Amino acid sequence: MEEKYLIWHIEGGLGKHVAATALTNDIKKSYPKRKFILVCGFPELFLNDSNIDRVYLAGSCPYFYETYIENKDVIIFKQEPYNQTGHIVGKKHLIENWCDLLNIKYNNQKPYFHTNYAQQQLFTKWIRPKPILLLQTTGGSVQPPNNQLSPISYEWTRDLPIELSQSLVKKYHSKYHIIHITKPGGYILENVERIDQQIPLINLFSLVATSQYRIFIDSSLQHIAASMNLPSIVFWIGTTPKLFGYEIHKNIKAKLPKKSNQLLNSYIYDYQFENNTYECPYLNTNEIFNIKEILKELDTLF
Repeated sequence: MEEKYLIWHIEGGLGKHVAATALTNDIKKSYPKRKFILVCGFPELFLNDSNIDRVYLAGSCPYFYETYIENKDVIIFKQEPYNQTGHIVGKKHLIENWCDLLNIKYNNQKPYFHTNYAQQQLFTKWIRPKPILLLQTTGGSVQPPNNQLSPISYEWTRDLPIELSQSLVKKYHSKYHIIHITKPGGYILENVERIDQQIPLINLFSLVATSQYRIFIDSSLQHIAASMNLPSIVFWIGTTPKLFGYEIHKNIKAKLPKKSNQLLNSYIYDYQFENNTYECPYLNTNEIFNIKEILKELDTLF
């Protein structure tokens, strides 16, 4: 009997790929008689997932059309959930929009990372003299924006204000070993162990798993923590937990800005993630977050 295939193509960053792990089991259940073929940017996330028959790195798919598509019984999902109405109008979570595209019932699914035995042994890599407080201050892509030679040190829609980050480090560094995750060129904090280059994904996952406390901006690590059922503190500025967040986390949203006429280039979304600095509606840090109130609130969580 000729084999039947289902091909799911995922584009985007690490956090989006982690979120996608929530749906592999439902896809396999919905299409049990089809071979599940995945094409994506981070195949390492899916290599131990028994629901998937083959995983390919996007851009490295030799003889793919001939093997899986030409004259084959195949269903292909290559649609972009960010282009769904539910996402654009801010009413549906990323995973729910994917469910709509994949013809799957949304049931508040959560990401799940499958590790093998050898990978689990790496979780001891991050032993430190004090409990680890993991602090991620930058979000989004690590690649420089278009027409720029190096990353921008501060992107207001996806980065914690430096004043808030410094206040967090000052308050907690004597009690915890703070590991600071940031982009190349990100602002420098004292009294932290800094990681500003890409590290193997399994090391990133093991770092999240080893940490006792976690403070993130909306980015890949909050998705990773959710996949491990690890409650974290997540700050939101240009994005919203309604679209990308999880109830397991303590989600702290920026104050609503006093919008003027900055949104010259906003088309389908309000703010552009390419860091158009003139779109920033805030004049100072306290218009984004009340640092004193946040530090007081965190005392009840640590």
